[in-house]
Amino acid sequence: MRTTFCLFPLILCFSLRLVMAAEPPALWLYYPTNLLPDENIPKLQAIWKRAAAAGYSKILLGDSKFGHLSTLPDGYFKNCRKVRQIATDLKLDIVPSVFSVGYSNDLLFNDPNLAEGLPVKDTLFVVHDGMASCVADPEVTLTKPSFVDDTVQFNGDVATVHGDAVHHRFAYKLSLPPFRCYHVSVDVKTQNFTAHPQIQALVGGERGLTFSNLTVGPTQDWKREDVIFNTLDQRDITLYFGVWDEAKGTLWWRNWKIEEVGLVNVLRRGGAPCTVKIEGGRDCVEGRDYDPIVDPHLGNDPWPGEYHVWHEPPLIHTHLPDGTRLRVSWYHPAIIYDGQVCACISEPKTMALLADQAKRMKALWESDGYMMSHDEFRVLNWDASCRKMDRTPGQLLADNVRQCTALIQPKTAYVWSDMLDPFHNAVPGPYYLVNGPYTDSWEGLDKSVVIVNWNYGKRDKSLKFFADRGHSQILAGYYDGPLSDWHNWLASAKSTPNIVGYLYTTWENNYDHIEEFATMSREGK
Repeated sequence: MRTTFCLFPLILCFSLRLVMAAEPPALWLYYPTNLLPDENIPKLQAIWKRAAAAGYSKILLGDSKFGHLSTLPDGYFKNCRKVRQIATDLKLDIVPSVFSVGYSNDLLFNDPNLAEGLPVKDTLFVVHDGMASCVADPEVTLTKPSFVDDTVQFNGDVATVHGDAVHHRFAYKLSLPPFRCYHVSVDVKTQNFTAHPQIQALVGGERGLTFSNLTVGPTQDWKREDVIFNTLDQRDITLYFGVWDEAKGTLWWRNWKIEEVGLVNVLRRGGAPCTVKIEGGRDCVEGRDYDPIVDPHLGNDPWPGEYHVWHEPPLIHTHLPDGTRLRVSWYHPAIIYDGQVCACISEPKTMALLADQAKRMKALWESDGYMMSHDEFRVLNWDASCRKMDRTPGQLLADNVRQCTALIQPKTAYVWSDMLDPFHNAVPGPYYLVNGPYTDSWEGLDKSVVIVNWNYGKRDKSLKFFADRGHSQILAGYYDGPLSDWHNWLASAKSTPNIVGYLYTTWENNYDHIEEFATMSREGK
């Protein structure tokens, strides 16, 4: 009898473990929003009510304002309290997003100078009437194209593209100094044009130096487009104007030109120094030989944290004699696609802002877990803050992940998979404008961190990699493509241990399929 009573707790414990092991993965809903406008709260409530009815239990909540809570009015926090109550009533757990490492604009709201900087070295400025301005050294022009696709027709200074083909490009081979900044401009006109025109500065036909999108509509009158690129450590650049996807309709280019420029979006912080010296002579002293250098348009239009690819750069105000030749070195941010700017994670103030965010978000949401937004981190390891660390981008990111995880613990830390996945973005490179390899970034992962895996293309290798490291994983599926792709994720999940969640992930705020996603997930097929 005594033996039976002794065995009973062990049997009960074992049974409970079996029940727990048999629990299906939780259903998660990705819900990015803006909690400041009152009208967004009823919209949120309606979607979350549907999700709860369909069996979802977790909300991955994102809001760019999480990055600068100290700047927000009382009404914002009132709405946050309403949202917490909605979740409680619906029996939903909120997991808020923190640490915008990668898409850092909301963090840079606090200080636009914390952007990761690309170096510009020894740009020539010449003094005239108390102002020093950039002078091209050497001169560069776009004269005769070195390459033209058959689909591009020239008529004077206008290049015309007609659709019904894949490639429509013309290009110029340029020999330029390393670590210089160039502005490319062109007028663009379209008529029922279905593709996406691009300006690309390429090295060796593959490595890109510029990634900013143009703002060309399907039908528009002449409108100027601007691109900035830094030559970095390269000299031989091919500058393309073109279309790389299948097109219909008509596109016109005219007035294309290139110019060397200085101090556009110049960063001012200790880890991104701006220095001025007299050519062949002494270093100049800011505040004595020239007025303090500031770009009033850096990262603040139409609000803090938003950067424009191009605006007229500031000149240098000085009392130095006319004709004085100056060599100016400085740093500027890279703007990726439609405005993404990455913060410098090696700058001490950046880490202080992340720590402050963790403290404020924990007090605001009191959640059991937080999502680290280390995602598509496309510029790193160029400015002085990073270079003095003498580490690879992968090692820098690993250190940051380690520190951010500690800020969340003992609460559960979640993280997007891509920057820590050797089968996704944690690669030897080149990767966008990252200086060096992202390999070994995963070494910063504590085994308690839950991976939110969105590597659909190489899902089996990726899932195995993180499972072998001992991580629990959540599968991020849908992302606005065919819902049928979710079947493939579910098939891969069957052979992977520790899958603890399925995340309905929409980049386009499309919640039409949340019930169907839930049904497919429950059926496992």
